[in-house]
Amino acid sequence: MTHLKRIQKPLLAMTASAALAAIGTAALILHAPLSAQTPMAPVAASVRGLPDFTDLVDLVGPSVVNIRTLERAAAARPGTGGAPDEQMLDFFKRFGIPVPPGMTPRTPRQERGPSEEAQPRGVGSGFILSADGLIMTNAHVVEGADELLVTLPDKREFKARVVGADKRTDVAVVKIEATGLMPVKIGDVNRLRVGEWVMAIGSPFGLENTVTAGIVSAKQRDTGDFLPFIQTDVAINPGNSGGPLINMSGEVIGINSQIYSRSGGFQGISFAIPIDEAVRVSDQLKTSGRVTRGRIGVQIDQVSKDVAESLGLGASKGALVRGVEPDSPAAKAGVEPGDIILKFDGKVIEKSVDLPRFVGNTKPGNKSTMTVLRRGAQRDLSVTVAELEPEKAEARAVAPEPAKPQASNAVQSLGLGLAELTAAEKKELNLKGGVRIASAEGPAARAGLREGDVIVAIANTDTATLKDMEAALSKIDKSRPVNVLFRRGEWAQYAVIRPQR
Repeated sequence: MTHLKRIQKPLLAMTASAALAAIGTAALILHAPLSAQTPMAPVAASVRGLPDFTDLVDLVGPSVVNIRTLERAAAARPGTGGAPDEQMLDFFKRFGIPVPPGMTPRTPRQERGPSEEAQPRGVGSGFILSADGLIMTNAHVVEGADELLVTLPDKREFKARVVGADKRTDVAVVKIEATGLMPVKIGDVNRLRVGEWVMAIGSPFGLENTVTAGIVSAKQRDTGDFLPFIQTDVAINPGNSGGPLINMSGEVIGINSQIYSRSGGFQGISFAIPIDEAVRVSDQLKTSGRVTRGRIGVQIDQVSKDVAESLGLGASKGALVRGVEPDSPAAKAGVEPGDIILKFDGKVIEKSVDLPRFVGNTKPGNKSTMTVLRRGAQRDLSVTVAELEPEKAEARAVAPEPAKPQASNAVQSLGLGLAELTAAEKKELNLKGGVRIASAEGPAARAGLREGDVIVAIANTDTATLKDMEAALSKIDKSRPVNVLFRRGEWAQYAVIRPQR
């Protein structure tokens, strides 16, 4: 802001010395021959000034609320893990052990049992969705609260109840018993442009109705599986969470949700949930109190540039399937580890994070078509989308201990020592075939391959046995990089082996 003001200041006023210099320059130009005059650059018809946010504040301000959360402090009775008694404190003092922070003697009130008085817990912001009291905010604002108090700009205060909250997108809807409220106007995120001015209203550090402004720094910023965030440089601090991000037309285009900070305060980067995503979630919360999402049961990774080039993709795009859950929709559809999913329901997957968003937004039970790349050829697979279970922890893949190789064949040009898979290894890895790496040196080691990995394809050719591997290697150009699809435990991935020069 200061920089822009400094740039604009000379347009408004001119110092005496600057004026004299300008007159002198003009005189030189007037006395110079016409042939020596340099053509003047065209002057802009108008100089654009800084935006005025006052009308936006008047328009949107009455729709922004302050949300305070309360919790009931339940002090435990003796022996139930609450505050320590006098004997415990004497023990610490007698042996010179520092008393842990927060350990204080019980008060008579604590001895009587749980306190009935609700204590302040946190503060956030929100904005009115409907005239009858529906309010949108962040899920983390209302999480764990025993009571919610909503304060309107006219200082009226209401108790609120949570209609529904979705942790995955950090969107929540709460309801107050009021009528005649002023709802916000929802904007079109697709028309939002990087560089345009935006404004935020909220309660940073509990300071209600605080207005800050800045520009859109980036769109489609990946910070999670289900949301591409809007990045801005609008000053956002604790307490702004859940408040609206507003465009110059007075429309809400996002919910202020996160900041990037090393200090806990604003450092020039903040993130907002796109309002179209938030509305889609809020519609489900209002209807059923929860959000249903689709799943197909694959573990994915980004396709690296080297792998993309070796497979003939050109640009790095798609989602690399590293693992397929047994009996999942993807397994039933025929998806295999090492496949690269290029499209889902006709939508191109530019980055791997696009896939969970596309699948998550698909109604469970829907039959969808996926385009995958397998061994250099594209094919379409039909998959019936299942419902994603609420907040389920992912199981960690543990690589089985490799059996002792029965045979080996050193491939000196690639730096590999290979062995057949045993029947036990095939069963444990759920593989029909493959070649286990007994040793990896030189080019293979530099590509990231290591002992215990199982090669299932090389140069887009399946390698169920050592014989398949040797046949595939006999046909490749040893002077060019070769792609290798391999399994490490339950996970599949690609490596590109470059020949030694």
